[in-house]
Amino acid sequence: MSAAPAETLLKAIQLSVSPVFLLAGIGAMVNVLSSRLSRSVDRARELRHRSHELDDDEQAEFKLIRQSIRLVVRAIGLRTLSILLISTVMGVIFRTVALQINLSIVVAPLFVAAMLMLTWAAVCFMREITITAKQLQASFGPSETTSWGSDQSR
Repeated sequence: MSAAPAETLLKAIQLSVSPVFLLAGIGAMVNVLSSRLSRSVDRARELRHRSHELDDDEQAEFKLIRQSIRLVVRAIGLRTLSILLISTVMGVIFRTVALQINLSIVVAPLFVAAMLMLTWAAVCFMREITITAKQLQASFGPSETTSWGSDQSR
């Protein structure tokens, strides 16, 4: 193997592996979302088992939990889709450099699609956080140290 192909291979590996840090961040967020989903599902199961004796507040809580679960599941799905797209980008980048062909027309749309999925997932996560904050405020009332709703001046 001559020096030029070895350098080309090294460059291909460097370029295709650089998105790994992005994948690690996405994986960490999926872990956070999975934890939130687990807690919501546990609470929903608890409420469902005693559904015949729920008061109005608990019925409202159950409805909010179901909305929260839908948003978290959607966010996990979108982040998973972005992982698949970024992995595809990594493979295409590797082939681009290794085979010395220009596949940027494929890489750019895949990367943009991955970023759109991440953005949409972040919006879902933010909506889920808002629902959870409203649920906490309804259950415990407004906190004196933390504003969960609109900013209220004292």
